[in-house]
Amino acid sequence: QVQLVESGGGSVQAGGSLRLSCVASGSTYRPSCMAWWRQAPGKEREGGAAIYSNYGATYTGDFVKGRFTISQDNAKNTVYLQMYSLKPEDTAMYYCAAKGHGGSWQVPSNFAYWGKGTQVTVSS
Repeated sequence: QVQLVESGGGSVQAGGSLRLSCVASGSTYRPSCMAWWRQAPGKEREGGAAIYSNYGATYTGDFVKGRFTISQDNAKNTVYLQMYSLKPEDTAMYYCAAKGHGGSWQVPSNFAYWGKGTQVTVSS
């Protein structure tokens, strides 16, 4: 089984930056796709970005485009979300998720594995 552990969240002022990390462990097989999602209280879970580990292709959702970047370090079995120009509306719990081959990355039920999340709070 795959375990995912997120880190790097915290409190930051608007305009600041954070880098979130997600370390995958517990399996000799790397998932086909790893993604970052976020969910604010009372809001729907949003798919932010996905990276297909085998060949490095990336896909991004609306909240990631222009300000956030997903990347990976295969040697460390880690996926990152670099966040710049943070805004108060970015405040949410950010989750790392992983799935096998097939299925859209934008559908939460396609992901078999989820981390427990890391909180990002942006103040004005």
